[in-house]
Amino acid sequence: MPQKFQRARSEEQRAARREAILDTAADMLAEMPVAQVSLNELSRRVGLAKSNVLRYFESREDVLLELLGSATRELVGHLEVALAEPAEPAEPAEPAEPAEPADRLAARVARALADRPVLCDLISAQAAVLERNVSPQVAAQFKRAAIANATALAGLVATHVPELGQEDAFRFVAATVMVTGSVWAHAQPCAAMLTAYEEDPALAVFRLDFEDTLRETLEVLLSGLLARADRARLGSWAVGEPSEER
Repeated sequence: MPQKFQRARSEEQRAARREAILDTAADMLAEMPVAQVSLNELSRRVGLAKSNVLRYFESREDVLLELLGSATRELVGHLEVALAEPAEPAEPAEPAEPAEPADRLAARVARALADRPVLCDLISAQAAVLERNVSPQVAAQFKRAAIANATALAGLVATHVPELGQEDAFRFVAATVMVTGSVWAHAQPCAAMLTAYEEDPALAVFRLDFEDTLRETLEVLLSGLLARADRARLGSWAVGEPSEER
């Protein structure tokens, strides 16, 4: 049932109204993809006129970007705990967790994202959709939050794979966001594609498993960053070495 609100007159009431809008939008995302969340339906469910919703958020995209930021903060908090946990013995039917720290990091990040389909859907819509209908003020607010989240996650990455260093850890995090959005979109085939795969199994070579594909891609990304860091260290060492006299 839509809620019925009286006019918000205090800061506490306005904050409660914002939270109600965000909570309702989050409930909608649990039922439908980002593309189907409309401002009209959000207004109906929250029990406000569309014009009143727009008093608190300038657009549908503003609401969804705020949810993306809070979902990302929750992911960082989860990974802070998950990455610190020791590897557990694998069940007989499951593969063992990778022994190398970089591969283990990739596996745990991929697992955490696979467990959060709403976050992945928001990430996949971020650059192409959600950032396209907001004011400079909302854009700046979102990017500040995104940088804070990425910096916190990069700190975790650098702690668990210290060979990367802070700059490459941040590069890894930024690339993970881009890769996640792309892999998620490609791993959600439409009904027509699913039918085509069923009718011609040879076409299913292009069908992706989200978690496996993301994990493998993150492993390759980390391997490349580590290899480049090694080359840079070797180059610095070679330059710093005095030449032998002949």
